[in-house]
Amino acid sequence: MKSIFKSNTKNEKNLGFGKFASEGNRMRLINRDGSFNVERKGLNFLSSLSIYHFLLDMSWTKFFSFAALGYIFMNIFFASIYVLLGNNAILGHGSLNFWEQFSDAFFFSVQTSSTIGFGHLTPGNFLSDLVVSVESFVGILGVAIITGLLFARFSKPNAKIIFSENAIIAPYKEGKAFMFRIVNARKNQLFELDGEVNLILQKTINGKTERTFHKLDLEISHLTFFPLSWTIVHPIDSNSPLDDFSETDFINSDPEFYIFLKGVDDTFNQYVYTRSSYKMSEIVYGAKFESIIDMHKTGEKMSVDISKINSFEKITFP
Repeated sequence: MKSIFKSNTKNEKNLGFGKFASEGNRMRLINRDGSFNVERKGLNFLSSLSIYHFLLDMSWTKFFSFAALGYIFMNIFFASIYVLLGNNAILGHGSLNFWEQFSDAFFFSVQTSSTIGFGHLTPGNFLSDLVVSVESFVGILGVAIITGLLFARFSKPNAKIIFSENAIIAPYKEGKAFMFRIVNARKNQLFELDGEVNLILQKTINGKTERTFHKLDLEISHLTFFPLSWTIVHPIDSNSPLDDFSETDFINSDPEFYIFLKGVDDTFNQYVYTRSSYKMSEIVYGAKFESIIDMHKTGEKMSVDISKINSFEKITFP
């Protein structure tokens, strides 16, 4: 196996995983969604929690669900206080039944926190006036916080790049190459797009298995514009750490390809980033991608069939 690995020290790169990740274990370092396969321990939950980042990074469905639950529980909390203050805390009750009283208190809380104030229900004493004052202040703060979070979420630029489910080892010129395909899932425009691919290999040195890290040379690493798809290609030549690899050697080396993309979002005029990776189970040896770019039926513009981004056909190397 020693002769298979090329010495390429100028391209070796530390990806920040430290010595432990280099000691021959076969765990995945980067997940397909770009997150790192690392569990952080040693801090309690509150010490490591950033509510602001938590609310910004969650999905829109979770965000609105979280906001709605917070709104409901806040009104339940204040409704409980009004009920505990007694029957005279709120004037205008239609019944002394507990659940109807609690229902009136809940909707009185909604009117107070949102400053609607229909007038059917009114505070009945000093203590309830005091609670109304506190709740109205909390309601104003809540509206300001939610408004700020909504603005931050809408104004936060992020990339939505679709990666092909599989990377492939395909014929390339007179040899072969590692390839995968990406496409922009949004209708916005990306420009000045840079791609970087790093390779992690299992290597046996003096009878000990270690991981080695390599930055791969790409056929094209920069696009000025990104209106179509992009097949990112690493030629497997004499400068590649994969040079002279057979399919068996490739499997035994347990490769992991880590991809980092950076570009400018034309809408926000800000940089956006995305990451992903491919492990051996997601790499097809001996295949080629089917074309997804064609001429539109009008003949006046090109079209990209994004549904075919994962389409490939198996081939046999000569």
